[in-house]
Amino acid sequence: MVPTTGETNRTNRSGVLPLVLVGVVVAAFVAAGLTALTGARPLDALGLPDPGPLTTYGLPVVRTVSEIAAVLTVGALLLAGFLVAPDSNGYLDVTGYRALRSASYAAGTWTVGALLMVPLTVADSLGRPLTDVLSFERLVAVVPQLDVATAWTYTAVFAVVVFAGCRVALRWGSSVVLLGVAVIGLVPVAATGHSAAGGSHDVATDSLIIHVVAASLWVGGLVALLALAGRRAEAAAQLPTAVTRFSALALVCWLAMAVSGVVNALVRIPLADLFGNYYGTLLLAKTAALLVLGGFGYLQRRHAVVAAASGSRSGLLRLGAVEVLIMLATIGLAVALGRSAPPVQGVTTPSRTEVVIGYNLDGPPTPLRLLFDWRFDLFFGTAALVLAGLYLAGVRKLVRRGAPWPVGRTVSWLIGCAVVLVATSSGIGRYAPAMFSIHMAEHMMLAMLAPILLVLGAPVTLALRTLPSRGRAGPPGPREWLLAGLHAPVTRWLSHPLVALPLFVGTYYVLYFSGLFDTVLPSHPAHLLMMTHFLITGLLFFWLVIGIDPAPRPLVPVARLALVFASVPFHAFFGVILMSTHQVIGASYYAGLALPWVPDLFVDQRLGGGLAWASGEIPLMIVVVALVVQWSRIDERSARRADRRAELDGDADLTAYNAMLRQMAAQDGPTAGSSTGSTRAPDVPDKGAIATPRITSGTLPPEE
Repeated sequence: MVPTTGETNRTNRSGVLPLVLVGVVVAAFVAAGLTALTGARPLDALGLPDPGPLTTYGLPVVRTVSEIAAVLTVGALLLAGFLVAPDSNGYLDVTGYRALRSASYAAGTWTVGALLMVPLTVADSLGRPLTDVLSFERLVAVVPQLDVATAWTYTAVFAVVVFAGCRVALRWGSSVVLLGVAVIGLVPVAATGHSAAGGSHDVATDSLIIHVVAASLWVGGLVALLALAGRRAEAAAQLPTAVTRFSALALVCWLAMAVSGVVNALVRIPLADLFGNYYGTLLLAKTAALLVLGGFGYLQRRHAVVAAASGSRSGLLRLGAVEVLIMLATIGLAVALGRSAPPVQGVTTPSRTEVVIGYNLDGPPTPLRLLFDWRFDLFFGTAALVLAGLYLAGVRKLVRRGAPWPVGRTVSWLIGCAVVLVATSSGIGRYAPAMFSIHMAEHMMLAMLAPILLVLGAPVTLALRTLPSRGRAGPPGPREWLLAGLHAPVTRWLSHPLVALPLFVGTYYVLYFSGLFDTVLPSHPAHLLMMTHFLITGLLFFWLVIGIDPAPRPLVPVARLALVFASVPFHAFFGVILMSTHQVIGASYYAGLALPWVPDLFVDQRLGGGLAWASGEIPLMIVVVALVVQWSRIDERSARRADRRAELDGDADLTAYNAMLRQMAAQDGPTAGSSTGSTRAPDVPDKGAIATPRITSGTLPPEE
């Protein structure tokens, strides 16, 4: 039953809303107060004039409100999507629907705050009063020139999409999609500011994105959990599951925040400069708040979570209320930290390469440097290690049950994770942003080699065999979420061969020959998005082609082989175009780096085209070999199945076939006798002389 708007509003008023309002006031006071205490801006060092008190103090307040609204949006969608169970028909129940409505209110506030941040950022960046920039023509002209203002514009777009979606969505799957959109909406602003400037900005940006996403899931999830605990009738049924799930998520988020925060701090400021300056003091205060919150989290897991799982809500509400206030105040502290400039003493002037890609290169990419000159990638390197660990944990669980799991699949998965790690964190990943040829090598490893190896590991099959089932009455868990994703309409659409093939090979031409590659080259977040696209489209294509894991559109081996050979000409032609084109792709970017060991950009691009042409064929041959092996094993299984059927039914197929031959011979006997003088029926071949027909139908089970 869907509650009315009046019921939802009464629930919100009597729930956690007063606590959130108090937290917002405290956070805004912290942000504005600390800004007023110093009276400094990061842009003061550039000699820009003061934009006036409205911008100086209004900007941190509006940003604090906007970021808290974003956190609340993520938390409410997290509750609707993963912490409470939907109805059996896929629609949200009362709790999920109320969470979705709460997310719409928070997303509306987030949208307004992001829109207000655009002129405030322009006024702050130009050192002009806010009234001087409140002109549509001026904003249109200036915003594209300012990365932070552009980021807030993108954020407003994501926020308004979430707002509109929350007002019309009713199904569980929609809340999951909206949660993904909201999390993506956090990224543009996180990718700008201090972390996007200066040396090591790649590591700083990655760590800050991880930090912001983890904090949003943790803080927003806790607020949503307290809102659920405040509803007595719903808490009795939904709270135990929600608390158990959020407790595990909160621990992961706290660890991610701690590690990413330390990495980000060490990139921004040397350890010796933490003391004796305002920026270091704020950083230490934020670290202390994180440790205090970790202590509260420990108490929650030790006492309140256990009590809440058994039906008692008082401990969770008391500890959670204090924890939420500290969390929201920490957001205000983080805003004030972003408004202050890091100390510059002892910082050397970065080189041209360090400014562009975030770090220096020690020389030409020799084989030794490509193998051993590592720079760990926080996103893909961490993902490769985590995925390898989870896979091994699943295999170990199967082994403890006594269930077999092919060693080859485990080896294939681990090698695939190693390929992702090497492609992004070794010397290949280090030189890829600076040289087109190395970028193309990384591209081929992520789009061709790694997906094949990962798909051969059959991770979906392993997950379905190891994840626990909810049973008939239990709430949906990870296994049910995975099955829902496999049967979702968007998955069925993406898995169509006429969609997967253009996504896999067609996007190469769009990216490199439309000018899009030149546009995204200077942006590190765009570089991350590009590599993610390579990996996901490769996984999607080879998931269909190799066909070990279950798919919405299973293809017969002949169709899979045809799909492989259909992609081969496109890959070969792509490499040939790169080798023969007379226009340098990304010319201004690579020329600006001015690497002494790349005197001719045409030569480097032709080398990249050769790598794309040559390396694209080798993985495809691996796929062909895998398909041939699968085909032969399918025939073997069909033969064994037919033999077992013959033993059970006394070879009924062969008996019927011989009876048919005898009947035909009896009918043709007189005619044959009139010409040969004999009416003897032909001998009926025995079982050894006639091959038993192997007739099979249906979908074959996956090989063990």
